[in-house]
Amino acid sequence: MPLENISCNKSAGGWHKQYTHRSEVLNCDMRFAIYLPPQCAAGKKVPVIYWLSGLTCTDENFMQKAGAQRMAAELGVAIVAPDTSPRGEGVADDPQGAYDFGLGAGFYVNATEAPYNRHYHMYDYIVNELPALIEAHFPVTGQRAISGHSMGGHGALMIAMRNPERYSSASAFSPITNPMNCAWGQKAFTGYLGTNTQNWKQYDSSELMRKATLKMPMLVDQGTHDNFYNDGQLRTETLAEAAEANNYPVEIRMQDGYDHSYYFMASFIDDHLRFHVENFNK
Repeated sequence: MPLENISCNKSAGGWHKQYTHRSEVLNCDMRFAIYLPPQCAAGKKVPVIYWLSGLTCTDENFMQKAGAQRMAAELGVAIVAPDTSPRGEGVADDPQGAYDFGLGAGFYVNATEAPYNRHYHMYDYIVNELPALIEAHFPVTGQRAISGHSMGGHGALMIAMRNPERYSSASAFSPITNPMNCAWGQKAFTGYLGTNTQNWKQYDSSELMRKATLKMPMLVDQGTHDNFYNDGQLRTETLAEAAEANNYPVEIRMQDGYDHSYYFMASFIDDHLRFHVENFNK
């Protein structure tokens, strides 16, 4: 599958690059960003951390705001940041143009409802198509971890638990942990998956954590001054209850005073990168 390089910037001794490609899974052109640490220039293959972003975001938000490149260079890991939804002419959007559904809000599911089922297969894209593309074109190993923020935190935890053989670890900032029971998730799941709530459970991290048999290390950071947490959209306590019930190895850290912004992520991203590298080396 051909790639087109559209930008290239040196950062922390490595390179941040953006590419576009045709996605067969999503039936449209897609863009992703990759940070390659300086070890790659010396001929070394490195493990990959996949970063999934939140509502309204693209591949650029994390790469420009989180400040992850310095630690990624020190640790010798690549970071891949895909877009958050299919885009382009003919890709269905929210009929009212709302921010929490449609473009920029793919929720990392495989849509079954028209017209979204023509393009919105972000689950298959993240789990299968994108890693195959990265491993075919870049100097990376088959070791993978996954992380994300908000809607992307939902995606990271959910995808990891559904595919424990594919990832060494998972982490999240401010994840939507129980989308079946919050307004964002209910809107997205109804639109993409229909009204049968039994079909929603396969994409709900709290539901998956209660039933998981193969487990992996997880790290979750949640700010106490996050307005979406305090409004009930994130439901971190539901994930904590599920973890306790199933003895799941997730560390949930409540970070006093932090909100939902990239100031929060920039404050703790080094911890998350170190966490993943420690689990790569186990």
